[in-house]
Amino acid sequence: MLKSCSFLQVYMTYVQALYGGGGWPLSVFLSPDLKPLMGGTYFPPEDKYGRPGFKTILRKVKEAWDNKRDMLVKSGSFAIEQLSEALSTKASLDKLPDDLPQHALSLCAEQLSKSYDPVNGGFGSAPKFPRPVEIQLMFHHSKKMEESGKSDEANEGFQMVYFTLRCMARGGIHDHVGGGFHRYSVDEYWHVPHFEKMLYDQGQLVNIYLDAFSITKDHQYTIIARDVLDYLRRDMIGPQGEVFSAEDADSAESEGATRKKEGAFYVWTSKEIDDVLGEHATLFKEHYYVKSTGNCDLSRMSDPHNEFKGKNVLIERNSTEALVKKHGLSVEQYLEILGMCRKKLFDVRSKRPRPHLDDKVIVSWNGLAISAFARASKILKGEPEGLKHYFPVTGCDPKEYSGVAEKAVSFIRRNLYNEETQRLQHSFRNRPSKAPGFLDDYVFLISGLLDLYECGGDTKWLEWAAELQDTQDQVFMDEEGGGYFNTPGEDPSVLLHVKEDHDGAEPSGNSVAAINLVRLSSIFSDSRSERYRQNADRLLANFETRLKEMPMAVPLMCCAADMLASFPLRKQILLVGPRTSPQFDPMLAAAHAAYDPNKTVIHIDASSPDEMKFWEANNEKIATMAKASFSEDKVVGLVCQNFTCKAPLSYPKSLEVLLSKRT
Repeated sequence: MLKSCSFLQVYMTYVQALYGGGGWPLSVFLSPDLKPLMGGTYFPPEDKYGRPGFKTILRKVKEAWDNKRDMLVKSGSFAIEQLSEALSTKASLDKLPDDLPQHALSLCAEQLSKSYDPVNGGFGSAPKFPRPVEIQLMFHHSKKMEESGKSDEANEGFQMVYFTLRCMARGGIHDHVGGGFHRYSVDEYWHVPHFEKMLYDQGQLVNIYLDAFSITKDHQYTIIARDVLDYLRRDMIGPQGEVFSAEDADSAESEGATRKKEGAFYVWTSKEIDDVLGEHATLFKEHYYVKSTGNCDLSRMSDPHNEFKGKNVLIERNSTEALVKKHGLSVEQYLEILGMCRKKLFDVRSKRPRPHLDDKVIVSWNGLAISAFARASKILKGEPEGLKHYFPVTGCDPKEYSGVAEKAVSFIRRNLYNEETQRLQHSFRNRPSKAPGFLDDYVFLISGLLDLYECGGDTKWLEWAAELQDTQDQVFMDEEGGGYFNTPGEDPSVLLHVKEDHDGAEPSGNSVAAINLVRLSSIFSDSRSERYRQNADRLLANFETRLKEMPMAVPLMCCAADMLASFPLRKQILLVGPRTSPQFDPMLAAAHAAYDPNKTVIHIDASSPDEMKFWEANNEKIATMAKASFSEDKVVGLVCQNFTCKAPLSYPKSLEVLLSKRT
C-alpha cells in the first residue's frame, strides 16, 4: 500500500499495452512477487451480454494458477521486460524541431475546439470532468493568436473558455452552499455530480478562474476563485496549516444511520428549503431550479436509477438579471438575499452527518493549493474597489491567502522533507509515510514555490525550489533518454519505471517539470539557465511523437513546448525597492495583473543583505541592476527581455498598462 500510486501506474500501463485500452475500475491479478498475470477494466458481477462476470474470471484465474503457473509467471515477467524496454527508448533528437511547438499548440486547440459543447460548455460529452489543463491550453493558444494579430481566432478560443467556466460555476458540480467543486458531473449539464471533493481539483480550478479574471477583469471569476479558497480555509486545513486531501461523496442520511448514500449531505427537498428559508424560499427555489418532485431530470443520465427522486441538486438555470427584474429588487438586494439563504442552509447542513474527511496530506496536491493561494494573494488585488462578497465567500483581504500558502509550505518542509538527504516523503497522516516522494510531489511543489516567491515570498522559497530541482534531476531523470520517471530510479520494488505524459485530471509530472525548467531558466544565471533549458529540450524531445500525433492528450506539455520555443521573448519583470515600502505590494500586484504565461516576476530589496547575497551567488546581472536601481523611498519596476530593460517605472498603473500591451 505504501507505493500504491506507482504500482497502479505500472498495472494500468500493463493493461493498456496488452489489451489496447484501460480505465477504472482496474482489475489486475498478480503473482506473489507482484508481477501481473492478467487484467482488465470492469467485469460485471455475473456473466452478461457475452462478457464473463467477475466470479467466472476468478474461477478461470484459479484454474490457470493451479495448472499453468510457470507459464503465467513467465508471461508476466516477459510483459514487464518488454514494456520496460519500450519505455526506455532514447529520444531520436535532443531538442524538438523548431516548428513542432507551434504545430502542437495549434493542433491541440483545434482538436479541443472540435469537441466543444456550445450548449453546455466544456470539451467532450457526459460524464463531464473539469480538466483544467484544457482551459490552460485554450488560454495559452488564444493569447498567442491575439499577439499575432489573429483577433477573431483568439476571441473564439477565449469565448469557449469563458462560457465553460460560467457553466461549471452555475452547475451542480459547484457546491453553491459550501463552496468548492465536486469531482465531475454524470450528465452533460454539469448538474448531478459525483459528490467527492478532491484537493487537486480545487487548486487547479482556482488558477484558471484567476486567469480568466486577469484577461477579462470580470469579477464574476474572482468570486468563484474566492469561493473555492474560502471552502479550503474553512473545511480542509489542519491546525498547522497542512491542506487535507479530499471529502467523500457518501454520508449517512441521518444521525445513527449505518447506511451511507452518495450526496446525502448536499441534496435538498423542496420542503426542507421552505422550512429553512421561509419568505425567501420562493426566490431561492426559482434561482436554483428547485422542484417539489426533485430536479435531477435535465438528462436521462442525471439520475438513471432514481436515487435522487424528490431531491434537488442546486443549479442556476435562469438569468439573474431577469429574476432581479421579476422580483422588483436591485441587484445588490437580490444577491444579499441569496447569500443570506445560502448561509441559513449551510448552518442546517452542518448539523447533518458529514462525509468522511480524508485528512491525509499529500505533497503534490498541497503544491497545487499553494500555487492557488499565492497567486490569489496578488491577482485578487485587482478586484473593483468596494466589491461586496456574499456567503460562502468571506471577503477577506487577499494578503491573508499568502499566509495560508506560507503555512502549508512550512508544514511540508518541517514534516516531509529531510534536510540532509534533500528528499521529500510522499504524504503525512499523524506521521510521515514511508513512501518516498514521487515525481509529482517534486514538480507540483516546485511550481508552488515559484508562484509563492513570484507573488512576494522570501528568496528562501526560491532557493528551496532550485534545491528540489537538483534532487529531482538526480533521482528521477532518465539520463539516457531524457525526461523524468514517475518513481525513484534506484527503488528495486518498482517493477516498471514509467515516464507519464498524459495531462488528465492532474497534469503529468513531465509537463509541469518542463514548465518549471523554463521558469527557473529565466531566473538563474547563464550556466545554470542553459542547463535548465537543455533538460527541458531533452524532456520534450522524448515526447516528440505524442506532441506531433496526439497533442490533445498532452495539452499542458504543448504549452510547455511553446514556452520553451518562446524563451527569447520571455519577459522578466524586476521590482526593486524596500519591502517595507507602501508601494511594494501595489507594484507587485500590477506585475501580476495581466495574463501572460511568458513572464517571470523577480523582486529584490537591495537593502537586505540576505537577498543580495542570494542574487550575487545566483544571478549577478540581477544583483547589479538592483544596486543601480535601488532607492530607499520608492519601488521601481523594470520590464526586461534577457535582462535588457525598458526605462524604470514608479507607478503601479504605468506598469500594469505596459504589461497589458501586446508583445
